Amino acid sequence: MIEKEGIKERENLLWILRETKNAVKKKDIVKIKELSNHTLHTASIHQDSESIAVAIITYALSKIIERRKYTYYKEWPSFYKNYLNNIEKAIQNLQKNDAEKFKEDLEKIRQEIGKLSGHFKKYIQDVFRKAKINKASRIYEHGISMEKTAKLLGITMWELAEYAGQTGISDVNLTVTMPVKNRIKQAEDIFR
Repeated sequence: MIEKEGIKERENLLWILRETKNAVKKKDIVKIKELSNHTLHTASIHQDSESIAVAIITYALSKIIERRKYTYYKEWPSFYKNYLNNIEKAIQNLQKNDAEKFKEDLEKIRQEIGKLSGHFKKYIQDVFRKAKINKASRIYEHGISMEKTAKLLGITMWELAEYAGQTGISDVNLTVTMPVKNRIKQAEDIFR
């Protein structure tokens, strides 16, 4: 992703991560969700794991902050600090065009969950799982096959199909066509 698509995609991810960091500090949930959705466009086109990871990490963070439940856990301040530190490291390594360290920084954000305990750990794991499914449905909505989308995001096709069915994403009636008279008229208009 970083090598060939180069500067444009790297700059896009840098912008998203910087904006996310600022929005998190301000607890601007709407902005964080917008940034996550913006990342999906890149993820849908290039189907790269880095853009997908940034979309999931960003969206999950918006959900955590939105629910405010996180403030009741004693582990929150440490988790939050490490989350922001890893985003900052990801920004720095992306600026250096160090793809391997950038990927490591994204993985470290996910590894922070493993350091948690009890209900807080389960809560954060659940948020990340739902974020994956949500982002998978949005990528699927962009026209990527269900199988490929599920594989890209590490979820089952069943999870994706169930979520897509609940949201109406898959409610496209492919058997409905334009009436014959309208098709003939449209064809005639083309050749006039």
